[in-house]
Amino acid sequence: MVSFRELARRLVADGVVERITHQRVSKIARDDPDFPPVVQVGRSSVVDYRAARPYFATRKSRQGQRTDLRPPAAE
Repeated sequence: MVSFRELARRLVADGVVERITHQRVSKIARDDPDFPPVVQVGRSSVVDYRAARPYFATRKSRQGQRTDLRPPAAE
């Protein structure tokens, strides 16, 4: 289990992503229902690196995607 800060550092060090911040990891964890399970340890959020690494390796990057131009999702 690693914190979001350590997860971001390891993903870059392992070459899984070119760069990512712990803030971006936190936002992805909040917004993506496919994100690996997050556990609260004290005030920190942690995730299993063995599950997070393949998630980020196969995740499609959508940098700069204009969400204001996309029609609202039908619910």
